[in-house]
Formats: sequence, structure tokens, C-alpha cells
Amino acid sequence: MKSTIQLFLFVSITILFTACKNSKEEKSENISIKTSEETVKNELVAIDILLDPDSKMLDTSKTYNNRMLENYPEGFELDESHRPHITIIQAFVKKEDIPKIEIDLKNILRESNLSKTELIANGLYYIPYEDKGLAGITIEKDNLMMFQSQIVEMMKNYTVPNGTGTAFVPRPDDEPIMQATVDYVNSFVPNSSGEKYNPHVTIGTAYEDYVKKLKAAPFEEFTFKIKSVSIYQLGELGTAQKKLVSLEF
Repeated sequence: MKSTIQLFLFVSITILFTACKNSKEEKSENISIKTSEETVKNELVAIDILLDPDSKMLDTSKTYNNRMLENYPEGFELDESHRPHITIIQAFVKKEDIPKIEIDLKNILRESNLSKTELIANGLYYIPYEDKGLAGITIEKDNLMMFQSQIVEMMKNYTVPNGTGTAFVPRPDDEPIMQATVDYVNSFVPNSSGEKYNPHVTIGTAYEDYVKKLKAAPFEEFTFKIKSVSIYQLGELGTAQKKLVSLEF
């Protein structure tokens, strides 16, 4: 009788232990799945809502870029991962919100005459960093002010503060994104919108003394148009590297 009771207790304890273990493992798995889902849901992407210029601007940008690469071969080439563009806004957003942003952007474009607007390229500018300069072609902003204002207002619903370098397309050398690039995106609206908006098409990097000479040379103004509006994931130095959305006119 005593042996029977002991056997019963042993079996009961074993079953209870196994049930508790399975319950813990299942709970742990559920927590893992939930954590993974939350990570995806809250994943941040550094985006650029931008204007894709026509062939006139593309050709001019490529000409400058080739000249700058001769001076600084380690600079970036204007290609599929470094598309010439005019930034409207840069921001950190949740990856899951990009389809919603696309819908809102379409609605704004329906009421816009952007496809018919002629823009004027009127000069060069550059931003110094280290011993080099990041250069661009400046654009007369009057015809873009209303559109940018609408986009900035729309993006208040989606912008996430204090984004980090992990939201960008990784650098080929696996080095972290420069803090200056991260800071630029985090502070874009207060520093680069409204009266502070500086529309431009980035044309490349070169040594600063060479970029200064380019900027000082006579610039022949020209007009061009926009062929589409896109959303890109940003790379180092604010380059448009990964196309996420493209809205053709």
C-alpha cells in the first residue's frame, strides 16, 4: 500500500512538473513572438519625401558629379542608390506607417499643380565636412513653398522624434551613420522648412577647395520640371538610397 501511494505521488509530481515546464515554455515562446512583432511594428525608417526631376536636371547633375569624382574618386556616384532629387521633408517614421503616408501624399498631389510647375535652378551651394564639401544645385523655392507646407503639416501625424542611425540604409563599410546625418534628419522641420527651406539637388562630394572653385564659377540658370514624387529610405549624408514609394504624374 505504501509503495502504491509513493508511486502515485511520484507520477502526480512528474505530470505536474511537466505541465508547468510546458506552460513556461509556451509562455516564453509567446513572449518571444510578441516581442518580435513589437520590434517590427516599432521599427523606424529614416525617409525622404522627395521630387524626382526631369532629364534636364539629371543630366546637369551628372555632369557636375563626374567632375567632382575626378577630384575625389572616393565620393559617391549619382546612380540608382544615389538618385538626384529635391527633398521636401526628411523624418523618422514607423515602417508600418509608410502605406498611410503614401495615401495622404496621393491626396495632396491630387489637389496640386506640381506636375505643371516650372522650377528654376539658380546656383550652387555646399556644406563643409572634414576637408571636403557636399555640394548641390540650388532651386528657386517660391513655387515649392505651399507644397512643402502641406507635407510638413501632414507629417506631424507620423514623425517620430529622436531617431538613430539604425533607421538608415547601412553604409557599405559597416561604419555607423555619422551623427551629423542623424541630427540633420531629427531637426529637419525646425531647421529646413518654411522660410528656412533650401531646395536643392545634391551633386556629390569633393575636396573643399575644389568645391569652392565650382561655386565661384558662373552658373547659367535653367528651368526644369518634376516627373514624379517618391519616398526613399535615406543613406549616409542624406542620399536617397532605397526607393520605397514612387508616384508618377
